[in-house]
Amino acid sequence: MLETLGIHFPSLAIYLVNFLLVLILLYLFAYKPILRLMDQRSDRIRESLEASERAREEAASSQEAIQEQVTEARREGQRIMDQARESAERFRTEEMDKARQEAEAFVERAKADIQRERDTALEEVRAGFGDLAITAAERVIRRSLDRQAHEELISQVLEEGESLRRG
Repeated sequence: MLETLGIHFPSLAIYLVNFLLVLILLYLFAYKPILRLMDQRSDRIRESLEASERAREEAASSQEAIQEQVTEARREGQRIMDQARESAERFRTEEMDKARQEAEAFVERAKADIQRERDTALEEVRAGFGDLAITAAERVIRRSLDRQAHEELISQVLEEGESLRRG
């Protein structure tokens, strides 16, 4: 019955043995090397992906480090600017204080000079006034006074003049 269908057992057995032999040969010489190559390729791809991931993480950490350095540099720059401002303000204040002290010293010297000039002028006026008073008194009484009487008269006239000014 199988022969009527065109199946011949000995040929089928040979075909089956040939198929199994080809399958075994392919498995040994083709399939295993191909699988090994594919495993090696997948290992390389996995290693490349891992290296890529490491590189990305290193780049990210490097980026963070650079950003931190930039931030730190900005802080340092701001601190330096603040110090410069403080130094400039301190210098300006010190210079203003120095100028104020010099101006006050100048005013004090000027006051002292004015007082000295005033005292000198008063002495000259007293001396001139004394001579003028003696001359007037000599003319009035037509006699000459001695030196001691002269000084007493000048002192008395000046004291009277000062008391009149105050009163």
